[in-house]
Amino acid sequence: KSMSQKPYTKRNDFLSFHKPSIHKEEIDAVTSTLKSGWLSSGPKVKEFEQSVSEYLNVPYCIALNSGTAALHLALKAIGLKPNDEVIIPTNTFTATAEVITYFGAKPVLVDCRKDTLNLDEKQLEAMITKKTKAIMPVHFGGYPCDMDVIQNICSNYKLNLIDDAAHAFGSKYNSNFIGNTADITCFSFYATKNITTGEGGMAVTSNHEYAETIRKLSLHGISTDAWNRYSNAGSWFYEVTDAGYKYNMSDILASIGCVQIKKAETFLDKRTEIAKIYTEELKDLDAIFLPKSSPHIKHSWHLFVIMLNTNKLTINRNHFIEELKKLNIGSSVHFIPMHRHKYYQNTFNYKSVDFPNSEWVYQRTISLPIYPEMTKTDTYDVINAIKHIVSQYQK
Repeated sequence: KSMSQKPYTKRNDFLSFHKPSIHKEEIDAVTSTLKSGWLSSGPKVKEFEQSVSEYLNVPYCIALNSGTAALHLALKAIGLKPNDEVIIPTNTFTATAEVITYFGAKPVLVDCRKDTLNLDEKQLEAMITKKTKAIMPVHFGGYPCDMDVIQNICSNYKLNLIDDAAHAFGSKYNSNFIGNTADITCFSFYATKNITTGEGGMAVTSNHEYAETIRKLSLHGISTDAWNRYSNAGSWFYEVTDAGYKYNMSDILASIGCVQIKKAETFLDKRTEIAKIYTEELKDLDAIFLPKSSPHIKHSWHLFVIMLNTNKLTINRNHFIEELKKLNIGSSVHFIPMHRHKYYQNTFNYKSVDFPNSEWVYQRTISLPIYPEMTKTDTYDVINAIKHIVSQYQK
């Protein structure tokens, strides 16, 4: 039953775009870890990795200090070299592109689809050159890319496939979890993500060699990790076999993750419920385009992104966001495309005219609040605010 209001009344307090679901269990877990005396990578990291491995049904999971670190080490594991190329969507966060530049390699940007906001699979083959080493799709908002198509292209051209799954923890493609659809999959557990460790990430793979490389490089290229060295089963001796990085996750963060992973399906159910209400209540507004859903995918609903039908409104996207803010509704924009940022324009000569779909999308997208801490009243406050703004500014 609709809770849409007539006449419209503005909510009293500001509804933030996101609020993490941190409760007593997470706080107790952190306190317990602090009392244990083991603060860096130790038993809690092992437990968290094992829990994610069981959830996703992937044999190797390496917990890291960010999703960006996971992407960096994935590219290192496949042997990315200077002047190599990696194909990525322009419609993504800067981390996807920046890790490629760490190697002196080139991020090759692909335009997005207007329906899923994912990279346009039909444009991939035209982007492949002799320098192409990998394709790195991003599952935008938690909606999986067309992995059958991408897997076939990677197979035909002998390319590595690395999933940037920062948005897609819990997403499924053809009943397989994202995590089982690429050579290496990289997750983020940043504060806004579907499950969080505050800061953190994870690389998952079925390839033993990749897993060993990533694990070793995540802690200075040392042959045995600190947990093995300092536990009663360990030895003081270690050997540096590569110039690695300081990318390991701490037990403090992992203790949060150990609690959050148990709530992953509950969180996903709540996000799905909010998405259903949004879809049902906003579907009749011809000024709004709603996100796509499909029977062969399970959407993680990390984001719920509407697009404005600007032909039906007298205001643009930026003005619409300001109106939402006046009505105490937080929102955001995902993303400012990579080709619009000065660094990528100046370094790689990217121009807006080459990415017409992403330009069209960027002018129209608004990400609405969607997270487990939202109440039904919060959800309807967002809906009623949107309906109110549309009614005021409809052509």
